[in-house]
Amino acid sequence: MRAAIDVPFTDTKAADLAWSITHPLIPPLADRVLSLAGARVELRVLGASHQVLLERGDVRLVETVACLPGLPADLPATATPAVRGVARHDFASSVLHLTPDDFTCAVARIREHLAGRPDALLAVFPGHPLAVTALLALEAGPVVHWCSWHAYPQTGELVRTSSTTVLAPGSEEGR
Repeated sequence: MRAAIDVPFTDTKAADLAWSITHPLIPPLADRVLSLAGARVELRVLGASHQVLLERGDVRLVETVACLPGLPADLPATATPAVRGVARHDFASSVLHLTPDDFTCAVARIREHLAGRPDALLAVFPGHPLAVTALLALEAGPVVHWCSWHAYPQTGELVRTSSTTVLAPGSEEGR
């Protein structure tokens, strides 16, 4: 799903991003709800950032990558936090610093890869055709995996995140 956002993106560069699994939900500019591995998964675009909400039984995980007032900008390269009802949650991020031509090609590849996919959300922001935030979620058995891409044309940065959540057996029963 492609969403044209009618407000300019608010993040300015990769170094402004923070990561959290405890931040409350933020009203999204665009969202897509999926059913994966018996869980409700909501892909949410905020500014040039994102949240993913995963719910199954009493399991509720909200992963946020955004500029978060009151939290230090600290996007970890990797993290494996403990989450109640989840067997394992792994997070990884990387920041690519690209030339203008390489940046344009990378964003074009993301758009092409996600075009028409029912498990993706691509938000395009006004002001620059390469200002995009994109999300893709997949399942494999009790595993839910999602990726995000945050494109910052003004700095030539492409932020990629990847999260994998292994749902605990019985978490759908309210454990």
